[in-house]
Amino acid sequence: MKKFLLALLVSGSFAASAQLRLPQPSSAASVSQTVGTTDIAIKYSRPNVRGREIFGALVPYDKVWRTGANAATQITLSNDVTVNGQKLAAGTYSIFSIPSQSEWTLIFNKDITASEQSYSQEKDALRVKAAASGIAKVESFSFDLSDITDSTANLNFSWADKKVSAKIGVETTKMIETAIAKATTDNANTMNNAANFLLGKGKLEQALKLANSSVGAVETFRNVWTKAQILAKMNNFVEAVPLAQKALELGKSDANFGFFKDAIEKGVAEWTAKLPVMNPIKKKK
Repeated sequence: MKKFLLALLVSGSFAASAQLRLPQPSSAASVSQTVGTTDIAIKYSRPNVRGREIFGALVPYDKVWRTGANAATQITLSNDVTVNGQKLAAGTYSIFSIPSQSEWTLIFNKDITASEQSYSQEKDALRVKAAASGIAKVESFSFDLSDITDSTANLNFSWADKKVSAKIGVETTKMIETAIAKATTDNANTMNNAANFLLGKGKLEQALKLANSSVGAVETFRNVWTKAQILAKMNNFVEAVPLAQKALELGKSDANFGFFKDAIEKGVAEWTAKLPVMNPIKKKK
C-alpha cells in the first residue's frame, strides 16, 4: 500500500510539472482591427532588443526573416483586401519579410506554420515593397494598425530603430452596396441607415431610391430628414426645404429628437436662402 501511495505521489508531481507554465523569452501577442466591415487579426511573438544590434546583424539584410519570433506570425483577413494596391484574398497567411537598409519586401505566405527554414517562395500569395523609416528605439517588437478609415488602414511593425509600413485597402462601399442589394426592403430603419451611408459616399441616386422606400413604408423624422439631405445635395432645395420642415414637425413627438433638432433647423435656414426667387406675375393693364 505504501509503495502504491508513493507511486501516486510521484506521478502526481510529474503531472503538476508537466502543467507548469513558464514565460517565453518572446511573449505571445495579438492585435485586431475592424476596417469598415473587414476584420484584420494578427498573432505574433515579441522579441526584445536586449542590447543587441538588430538589423544588419541579428536580422541580416537581404534574407528572408520570419518577422517576429517563435512560431510564424499569422494574419487573418475576413474579406479580400489590397496591400499597397495589390490584391490579397481573404484568408490566413504567415508574414515574412526581407529587410534592407531602405525599402523592404513584405511577404504573405500560404503556409501558416512556415519557419525560416521551411519557407517556400512558391507558396507566396503576395509580395509587395514596403517603406522603412528610422524611429526612436523600440525595445519590444510590435505590430499595429493605424490611421483607420472605413476603407483603409496602415499595417505597421516596429523594432529597434526601424518601422515598416504598408497600406491596407478594403472595398467597403462596394461590399455594402452588394449587401444592400441583397437585403430585404421591408424594414424602414434599415433602408434609412443604408440611404445615410450612401449619402455619405456621394451615391445620391441610390441613396434617394432607398430613402423613398423607407419613407414609403413609414414616415419618421429620421428618414424624412435623410431624404431632405439627399435632395439638398442634389441642389433640389425646392423639395428639400418642406421635407426638412416636416422632419421638424415629426420630431416633436420623438424623445430622441433633441440630438437632430439643431442640424435640421440649420438645414432649413441654409436651404431656404438658396431657394430661387420667384418673380411676381405682372397684372395686365
